[in-house]
Amino acid sequence: MNVLITGAAGLIGTSVWTRLADSPDRYTLKGFDLVGDPGRDITEGNVADFDAVRAVVEGQDAIVHLGANGGPGDRWDQLRESNLVGTYNIFESAREAGVKRVIFASTGQVTWNYEQEGDLGQVIAGTYEGSSDSYERVTHTQPVRPSGLYAATKVWGEALGRYYSDVHGISALCIRFSSVNRADSPLSPTSNINPNDVDAPENRSFSLWTSTRDAAQIVQRCLDAPDDLMFDIFYSGSDNRWGVRDISHAAEVIGFRPEDRAEDFRPPDEGG
Repeated sequence: MNVLITGAAGLIGTSVWTRLADSPDRYTLKGFDLVGDPGRDITEGNVADFDAVRAVVEGQDAIVHLGANGGPGDRWDQLRESNLVGTYNIFESAREAGVKRVIFASTGQVTWNYEQEGDLGQVIAGTYEGSSDSYERVTHTQPVRPSGLYAATKVWGEALGRYYSDVHGISALCIRFSSVNRADSPLSPTSNINPNDVDAPENRSFSLWTSTRDAAQIVQRCLDAPDDLMFDIFYSGSDNRWGVRDISHAAEVIGFRPEDRAEDFRPPDEGG
């Protein structure tokens, strides 16, 4: 399988590349990013440049589209070209080049505002009094409630995936990534939860954390999914006790099985 990874020099892109490179008999990798890497086949370019995208897409079987700009609170002018125009360029180039599958990096922030209220708000705040299996997690079937302009641009990408799947026959699989960080840890200096209290619901970072290993795995699972899986949406996430986003759908459909869990970062209980 010839696989193009946009944003290949980024955190998730590098993790995905490393995982796939362990199977050179299965994947031939090419990257596309604003910056290159002497040790990898990465073409330098901007996803907002249609001609550059069209050229690098030629001959690919699948695209992992991770290249994007911004996060919560970013300005419109920082998002428009990379996240709107760039995502269109990826899907349209895929259509012209006959690419069979596009994996689109969305974000869990498209449903962020469900997590500000009710049981989920209490779980995030560390005040929930029930057990970790007694509340409903956010699912991919709920209407979107984006946290800001960045999340709204990801809703656009998911909608493009649906359109190009239905109308042009491209398999479009969307991954709503949650809290992948360079420390590769759920621990946060702003945490107000005692990490020694194993019975307390964790703060947001413990609820949403995705290890780089699990992020790379869910991408690989999407690449290896059956050809007739034409459109779907999956949340990423490690096997976190107090998760607020449903990862069971990814387990059922593509066999995603997280290898890491936030609770492993808690110090051993002093009582044994």
